[in-house]
Amino acid sequence: MGSWQGYLDAHRDGAIEDLVDFLRIPSISALPQHADDVITAANWVAERLAQAGMEHTAVMPTGGHPVVYADWLHAEDAPTIMIYGHFDVQPVDPVNEWEHPPFEPTIEGDRVYARGASDDKGNLLAPILALEAMLTSEGALPVNVKCLFEGQEEIGSPQLGTFVEAHASLLACDAILNADAGQFSATQPAMGMALRGLCGVQIDVDGPNSDLHSGSYGGAVQNPIHALVDLLDAMRDEDGRVLVEGFYDDVLPLTPKDRRDIAAVPWDEQTYMDDLGVDALWGESGFTPRERAWARPTLEINGITGGFQGEGTKTVLPRTASCKITCRLVSDQDGEKIIEAITSFVQAHCPPGVRATVTSFGSGAKPYHVPNDLPVVQTLAGVLCEMYGREPFYTRSGGSIGTCAILLDVLGAYTISFGFGLPDERYHAPNEFYRLSSFFRGQTAYCMALETLAQ
Repeated sequence: MGSWQGYLDAHRDGAIEDLVDFLRIPSISALPQHADDVITAANWVAERLAQAGMEHTAVMPTGGHPVVYADWLHAEDAPTIMIYGHFDVQPVDPVNEWEHPPFEPTIEGDRVYARGASDDKGNLLAPILALEAMLTSEGALPVNVKCLFEGQEEIGSPQLGTFVEAHASLLACDAILNADAGQFSATQPAMGMALRGLCGVQIDVDGPNSDLHSGSYGGAVQNPIHALVDLLDAMRDEDGRVLVEGFYDDVLPLTPKDRRDIAAVPWDEQTYMDDLGVDALWGESGFTPRERAWARPTLEINGITGGFQGEGTKTVLPRTASCKITCRLVSDQDGEKIIEAITSFVQAHCPPGVRATVTSFGSGAKPYHVPNDLPVVQTLAGVLCEMYGREPFYTRSGGSIGTCAILLDVLGAYTISFGFGLPDERYHAPNEFYRLSSFFRGQTAYCMALETLAQ
């Protein structure tokens, strides 16, 4: 290891003080009353980057919450690496379940408790400190580095796509390291290789021009709730396969290696069921539960409403019924095409006596997939192997992060997960925490990664 490790070791106390200071800022992007706090967090990050020795540091407007940019571009004939993360945090409700005030960071043993500790302030600060250690101890970085830290990830990055398109030349790079990520466990590394995309619709079924007495009209007039249930039932077969025409047309099939990588990640079905309180699993036939959750598309009913829902009974045939649906998408599916397919299906299968309309919630995050044989993936896997003494698992996430696909589409650069949070750290929940051991490990890992990428 370079002289940067000595610098990191000598400045551990200061690093913890920085983290605590950062965590005190209530940068909740979802709540308008905290908009100024998000700006405060942006300024804090920009100042810390400048202190670390990064150049051209700027808080940049987006039309929403800002982003922070900085760079250091003096490594001739070396690649340009971007580091991505976010400084906004989730709301803290329910407040009464926190054991410590969420924005009064509390250190207990190896853990610092605060909102944003793991997601993503601890993971974001680690590479900043790594950059400082290399610039201070060695006077230079082994690669060119750009930083892009945003303040709107927790609300879906609504303005980030437009921002990246407008600043594509400024942000151009060869690869992106995503600090908003984690490892499989404290002793087992992981490389996150794929994220599912997202799109959604609302279906409204309208029947008679008013609610009707079920005794007077039942059996003679179509009930919108029954019609909606029939329509939804027609969308999947008994084995969990979606029957919407065209739904699977663009799905990128799992390769034998994909399936081996997924199967290599430890998973116990009975423990999974016990944790969820269910006595059986269900889903698309021909795939394991882990494959279905990580790498297959879904169509899920998120909510259904209609008719009388108060206490007791009311003999009513309702005028209308509705439901909300979201689809998780995999490569190479397109959200707009899936919405069009659902709309066509509803129009073709709507029962007689009612009218059905589909309202799009839009195509949200696009699916994202990193090729296993990408050189930067293998390079970073080697760094993790050296740090942990074992090969990383190649994992996927059933959730969505739209930023990765945006950066690939606009910049042509893949985003590789390189964060050090752990699964039990209660991000998005009360009593979120981050392990200081992970915080220090992340600093070392980023220094090692930049040195190795230079080669």
